[in-house]
Parts: sequence; structure tokens; C-alpha cells
Amino acid sequence: MHAELADAGLRHGRERIARLMVDAGVRGRNPRRWQTTTVADPAAADRVDLIRRDFTTHPARVDTRWCGDITYITTWQGWLYLATVIDLASRRVVGWAVADHLKTDLIDAALNDAIVRRRPPFGLIFHSDRGCQYTSAQHARLAAAHGIHLSNSRRGQCWDIAVAESFFATVKTELLHRQPWPTHTAARQAIFEYIEGWYNTRRRHSSLGFLSPAAYEATHHTTNPMNHAA
Repeated sequence: MHAELADAGLRHGRERIARLMVDAGVRGRNPRRWQTTTVADPAAADRVDLIRRDFTTHPARVDTRWCGDITYITTWQGWLYLATVIDLASRRVVGWAVADHLKTDLIDAALNDAIVRRRPPFGLIFHSDRGCQYTSAQHARLAAAHGIHLSNSRRGQCWDIAVAESFFATVKTELLHRQPWPTHTAARQAIFEYIEGWYNTRRRHSSLGFLSPAAYEATHHTTNPMNHAA
């Protein structure tokens, strides 16, 4: 709130803003506890963790390190699942997909979405947990075809994908847990509007100096020079 007001030219101290928010009965929404959708494949080969919880944004360029995960959404038509791909430098959701299943096709659809949008150079790291979808041969083939190095978190270490978990906590707190979702179609449309119309373009992140992902990329000129060539 302090950053939003400052950007609008209204200069007030943090304590005053906090006091006025209390007086007006306005407060931030706290996330609920989440449950995992990770089902590890005991037969999958171990893969090196190339991130090691280093989620810092400086001086990394965008489209050099991505992370991904899956979460669930409750609707009256049954479960819906959201897979995302997030850039670790700008915190932008660069790819996403929803489906009514947890097959590898879901995470591959999200990764394909990111590849089409961003056209990353060979050598990008895609980091995820050890769920069976992310350790599957199908997913490995997609990554290899685009020169992407796969990285998996350590066993039983949810904080190894903290950026992805943080996004899911945010989208559930700010959108998905605020109302019931009668249909898959309604949930899909709301997710689209939230990610593309709010989270990527307008929502401020403390880790980015209170800039939105889009503003951070524009301000810091972090786009990989090999991307978006004419």
C-alpha cells in the first residue's frame, strides 16, 4: 500500500498508512495452509539441484532460470489443476496451463506456453520438485528438444521451490479462496485475468523493490539479448 501511494505521488509514512488502514478496517489477506500435489516416482533417476535455493534476482537476466509447480483448485465440477512456469529473475509467470488431470501433459503445456512466449536460448534451467510428472521421460524429451536443463529439488524439501509455492499461496489468497467456483470455465477465465491482467503487469513485489514483474523487466532491461530478435 505504501509503494502504491508513493507511486501515485502521495508521500506518507508507513506508520501513518498502517494506522489509517486499521481505523478503516482494511488489512491484508493471509494465506491458508496449502497441501501438496507432489507424487514422487521412486523409480526416477536422481537429478542435480541446480538452483540450491538461490532465488535472488540480481544480477540474473530473465529467461535463464525458471521454476515450475502444480496446485489444485476446488470447483463444483470437480478438481482443476494449475501448472505454472515462473521466471526467477522477474517473478513473472511466463507460462501456465490448467486441466482436470495431473498428467505430464499439463506441465508440458505450461512449459510449451513459456517457450512460445519467451523463446529462451539453449541452456536455460527449469527447476521443479520431484513429482512424477517432472521426472518423467516425456517431460525430459520436451526439455531436451529446446536445450533446457532440468533441475529438481531435494527430497522432502518444499522450500527448494519456494518461489512457485509463494505464487500459489498468493493466487489462492487473493483470488481462488475468495469465492466458490461453479465451473471449470469460470475458474480458467478468472486465472487468466489474474495472471495476465494483474499479477504480471500490476502487482508489486517486495523482492523486486516493489515493482511489478513487467515493470521490473522494463526498468532493469533484464531481457535476455538472444530473445525476441527481429
